[in-house]
Amino acid sequence: QVQLVESGGGLVQPGGSLRLSCAASGSIFSINGMGWYRQAPGKERELVAAVTRGGRTTYTGSVKGRFTISGDNAKNTVYLQMNSLKPDDTAAYYCNTVPPRVGTPWGQGTQVTVSS
Repeated sequence: QVQLVESGGGLVQPGGSLRLSCAASGSIFSINGMGWYRQAPGKERELVAAVTRGGRTTYTGSVKGRFTISGDNAKNTVYLQMNSLKPDDTAAYYCNTVPPRVGTPWGQGTQVTVSS
């Protein structure tokens, strides 16, 4: 069983920045790739960014150049640095394996709201 706890969300103005953290515990030896997902009300969940233990990263086109995902293996933590935030970035953000596994439950997520 893997437990995931997201933190760092909040209210920010357009153009601002936030840094999200995801702490993993439990059977983390089975995790090779982690990602940040987001879901807005009435919208589909989408994968925003992903990183492997080796440090390889991928991004969805809408955030490329603005967001940076990174992992700290020693701390069992994944981060998402978000810059130049836009109102369309408003969503609940979740971390999970990539792809998500049936045996890994979703956490509570952390809310990001971008508004003036």
